[in-house]
Amino acid sequence: MQKGWQPVYYSDKMHLVQIAKALLADHNIESFEMNRKDSTYITIGDIELYVKDTDVMRAKYILEQNNL
Repeated sequence: MQKGWQPVYYSDKMHLVQIAKALLADHNIESFEMNRKDSTYITIGDIELYVKDTDVMRAKYILEQNNL
């Protein structure tokens, strides 16, 4: 995990994480995903979407306004 980044979105569905990532990119917010799914049991765990500390509040607001 890199310093200065915080998780703003979690999902077990990759397509929802990609939608959230694209939405943030449309608002010039850099993000990256980290797959925390278990390699043996893919139904266990989530994919996390991280943004820079300075963008956390804005990112959460944008995601909330878009029902994500």
